[in-house]
Parts: sequence; C-alpha cells; structure tokens
Amino acid sequence: MPTPFVSKRAPLFADVPDEKWNDWRWQLSHRLNTAEEIEKVIPLTESERKALQTQGLFRVDVTPYFISLIDPNDPEDPVRRQVIPRSEEMQSFTAMMEDSLAEDRHSPVPGLVHRYPDRVLMLVTTQCASYCRYCTRSRIVGDPGQTFSQAEFDMQIEYLKRTPQVRDVLLSGGDPLVLAPKILEQILTRLREIPHIEIVRIGSRVPVFMPMRITQELTDMLQKYHPLWLNIHVNHPNEISLELEQACDRLTKAGIPLGNQSVLLAGVNDNVHIQRELVHKLVRIRVRPYYLYQCDLVEGAGHFRTPVAKGIEIMEGLRGHTSGYAVPQYIIDAPGGGGKIPVMPNYLLSMSDHKVVLRNYEGYVTTYEEPTDYVPEKAAKFKGIKRPEPGQAGIHGMLEGDVMSIKPEGFDQIHDRGGIQHRLKDEKKWVPLGIGDGGDANKEK
Repeated sequence: MPTPFVSKRAPLFADVPDEKWNDWRWQLSHRLNTAEEIEKVIPLTESERKALQTQGLFRVDVTPYFISLIDPNDPEDPVRRQVIPRSEEMQSFTAMMEDSLAEDRHSPVPGLVHRYPDRVLMLVTTQCASYCRYCTRSRIVGDPGQTFSQAEFDMQIEYLKRTPQVRDVLLSGGDPLVLAPKILEQILTRLREIPHIEIVRIGSRVPVFMPMRITQELTDMLQKYHPLWLNIHVNHPNEISLELEQACDRLTKAGIPLGNQSVLLAGVNDNVHIQRELVHKLVRIRVRPYYLYQCDLVEGAGHFRTPVAKGIEIMEGLRGHTSGYAVPQYIIDAPGGGGKIPVMPNYLLSMSDHKVVLRNYEGYVTTYEEPTDYVPEKAAKFKGIKRPEPGQAGIHGMLEGDVMSIKPEGFDQIHDRGGIQHRLKDEKKWVPLGIGDGGDANKEK
C-alpha cells in the first residue's frame, strides 16, 4: 500500500475524507474559482475581489490542495499571488502582446510549434489543474473552446512523421497530465511509433498543483515510453510539500529525470535568498533546477515583471554560492519568436592573443594562459551531417565559415542609396574566397 499523504488542509476541507482528498479527480472537480468560494478559505483584498468579479479575466481555478498552502493571514503570500487574480491584471503596459513569443507564427499545424531545428512543442490540451496568473499562453489556455480536436492531433502526428529532423517532442499545453490517462497514453504511443523521435518530454505543473495525480498507475504507464523526461514548475520554496516530494519520488523511481522551470516574479521570488532556498529544496527532492525565466510580455502579467538586472543579480548570488547543478540558466524567451536566450553575469573580463582574464563569484581575478601551438584545422573530424537546417545556422554559421556577415533585412538596398549599377559595382569584390556557397567545394566532404 502506498504511504498516505500527510497534507496541510485549509479548515474548509477538514471534514473531507482522506480517500476523497487524495483522489486527483476529486481535486479537479472541487476547484475554487469564484470570490464567494475563495473567501471561504482566505479573506480577499479589494483588489482581488474586484478582479474575481470582472468579466473576461483570464480563467481562475485553484485546487483545494494548492489553496491550502496559502497563509490566509498574509495578503502578499507567494503562493496566493500566483493563482489569485488582482486588479493589476487589467492594466496594460508597454510592449504587452497577446502572443509575445510568436508561437502561433511558428505553428505549421494547429497546436504544434516548430521554432528550433530538431525539436517541437506539442500543445495537447488547453486545460490545467490551476491557472498561473502570468501564463504565457493565456490567449488559449483555460478556454474550452480552444481545445484541440482529434483531427488536429492527427495533423500534428502526420507533420512529425514527414519531418525527420525532429528528434525531440515536448508535450505541453495546458498541462498534459490533466488529460484522461487513455488519451495521454494514445499520444505517447503514436509518438513512439515515429522512428526519428528520440526523446519525449512533458512540461507539467500537476505535481505541484495536484500531487495526488502522480499515482503508481500513472508512473507505470509513463515508464513504458522511455526515454521520457519531465519538467515541473515550482516558483517558491513554500510550494515544496511532503506531497510534492512523494510525487517526485514516484517519478524518479520510474526512471524519469526531473527538472524545474520557474519564472522570476516580482513580490514572489525576486530575492536571491528565496531563490537559493528554492534550488536547495529542489535538489533535495531530486529535481534539478533547469530554467529561471524572465516574465513574458503577456497581457495581465505586467505587475509580475522585474528588470533583467534583478535576474542577473540573482544569478550572481547563485553561481559559486551553491552547487553548480543547483544553478538554473536565467532565460529571456525573446519577444517576437527569437527563442530562449541565456543571460548571465560577465565572468570573462578581457582577452589577448594568448591569455584571458577571468573573475570568480568572489571578485577574485585571474588569468588563463591559452595554448600557442593549437591548430584549429586539426580539430576532431565529424563524419555525420554537417549542415544545420538552412536559415538557422546563425552565429554558428559564421564560425563554420559559411558566411562572413549577417545582415538586417534590406541592408544592401538601403546602402545602395538608389544608385545605378555602374562599373565600380562588381559583386565579385565582396565574395571572400573559401566562405559561403563558393567555398563548399574546398570543404571536407
């Protein structure tokens, strides 16, 4: 028999029998979403009450388990701020967008986002166990009318079958673990039938919002589809309960590596001491910190945003001050669809032709003497595919010698100044030998 959960419960749920409380279906069907229901657990502020009574606001749903983690006497409780709306959500801000990451622009078929060369994001549902107030997909998440149909699932699978460069599929949404078990298994089965898909990942906050969903039955099913990876989403140490620890233990015992993605949120976790406690608690339950995201430019999230300098300050207080595997990457998901960009403090201070100057987390400055006899042409040879997907080589393409520059759109036309094509404008002048298409003949096959 599994060990029973020892749960913190709000007084409202004191008389709920254990078998119901520990049933994830009961948790889903008893979520709180109105001012009247939520006020039975925590006294609402005027800002919260106004937001909850506003039509058209992003969906509110909180599981009984998760709302029980809130200190009802603290209006600034970090768990509370993540799931209880405030009137600030209705305030617009500069650069606010509906789809700030341009996911829909990178969507070849409904529900599939193919931004990077070898991996895709597969949105399998628009529903979650509870709804984060800073949700980057609030344009579709929580809306039953946006749910993906079986026909759209089929389109996603067919796209993957005919796109052999895809080796990694991330299931997200919404939250894949709120799907009916048979539907989730159907998706995993169909993905595993595609030979070139090597890795399947799941992004889920269900273990945090509703850890009783992580049953032995679920983990037995998931481990049939290895290699399978799972990232959870914890933003504050107060979310790490005995129940979450037990849920993570079941997942790791099923051979599923666990990571954590958190979001830097003003008033919730924008403090290096909170972040250090968070990563320490995560690694104790065998969850490796993976990403710390800068808050996206989505509607309703303006009051959660911090300056990027705050994120760099936090990274400065983590790197060197704790174990390397406990330090996440600080990421800005580029507005407009540029993808994830890592940002970190500057540790490289200067360099010469044979030496680099570095500093450590304490401010200790040192030099590293570089080899003077290194021959780049003698680097290890790779026998496999050498060229990335056209148009996505980026800086790597310059290092590989494919191109010498990357130009903004219209760069040449602007600098032509509308002039005529005359005898001094010979295009051969600007084609370097051995670089670009003309140089491929000289490259090793």
